[in-house]
Amino acid sequence: MINETMVQLGQVRSVIRDLFEFGKKRAAEIGEENVFDFSLGNPNVPAPEDVNRTFIELIENNSDIYLHGYTSAQGDANTRAAIADDLNRRFGTSFRADNLYMTCGAAASLKICLEALYTPGDEVITFTPFFPEYRVFVETTGAKLVAVQTDPDTFQIDFDKLEEAINERTKALIVNSPNNPSGVVFREESIARLAKVLEEKQERYGHAIYLITDEPYRELVYDDDVVVPYVTKYYRNALVCYSYSKSLSMPGERIGYILVPDEVEDSKTLYAAVAGAGRALGYVCAPSLAQHVIEKCVGQVSDLSVYRKNRDLLYNALTEFGYTCVHPDGAFYLFVKSLEEDAKAFSDRARDFELLLVPADSFGTPGYVRIAYCVTTEQIEKSLPAFRALAEAYKK
Repeated sequence: MINETMVQLGQVRSVIRDLFEFGKKRAAEIGEENVFDFSLGNPNVPAPEDVNRTFIELIENNSDIYLHGYTSAQGDANTRAAIADDLNRRFGTSFRADNLYMTCGAAASLKICLEALYTPGDEVITFTPFFPEYRVFVETTGAKLVAVQTDPDTFQIDFDKLEEAINERTKALIVNSPNNPSGVVFREESIARLAKVLEEKQERYGHAIYLITDEPYRELVYDDDVVVPYVTKYYRNALVCYSYSKSLSMPGERIGYILVPDEVEDSKTLYAAVAGAGRALGYVCAPSLAQHVIEKCVGQVSDLSVYRKNRDLLYNALTEFGYTCVHPDGAFYLFVKSLEEDAKAFSDRARDFELLLVPADSFGTPGYVRIAYCVTTEQIEKSLPAFRALAEAYKK
């Protein structure tokens, strides 16, 4: 017998990837410049100059064994020390190399954490809207994903609903801020209140409830008054899952980390479980060359001005055309209310205008579409007549 769960996952592609493949096919038919593909969160701004320069320098000045050989299972010690130093400088923390476990990006980080924590009967909470793969990551451990609805007008935490959702089976809570797909950032007062709720629930149920933060978009915020709180400073049982895919525009290199602070309950045992889950999943030794690049380029960020320009251009135009959208603080997505109840039907109709928009039912928030604006500004400018025409089509 073949594992039917895996067959289903392999046969039913994500709606995002399906749209992306459709876009490539359509571009071959009518020209790439005539297809407005907003499906995939693939950074379009270049990596910082030091990234490519560092790749070249490493290749020119080091042996193949150093470049392409195995690192330690938990990651290169110098890389982990450089990351710890950068976090300490930025956030006033006191992390060490041994608090970090290098991974193949944030997806691997999340999956490893969930495997490390899971015991039969566990539930994992997240907030809507959420990245659809959370359901895959959680449910393939055997745990249950509990989606808590946020405030429908702001997508901020609805604490009444959260209180109702937490119970004795709650093992962890996943927070993604800045959020994919809404771009919303949970502000300091929300994170502080969330920490207080979790502390009270831990005391009531007599076991740790872990706060897992999914942070590939941490640096992608565009307004001076928006700060992304560093959760380990608010809640002791917090794990950080990070990826350099967006901050350094290198998603194909698949490099990130898990942070297990000393303050976490039984932290050494939990770190061992993380290492064990990485081993069991086959994630031992993240890409070594990418690790060496991170050591030299940690703390740098790609030019975010392009994303801010794209956000402002698209948000202002769409709201002028009559679309409804929460203003995104960060990431590079607009979460737009569908012009009909069925978001899939709306997405299909958008294709008639060569607009590829991701229906958000799988994000836990039906009636919306996600628009990834990590594309060229020229594409956005060219797409605006199509967005206007789509809106006008619903007025007839």
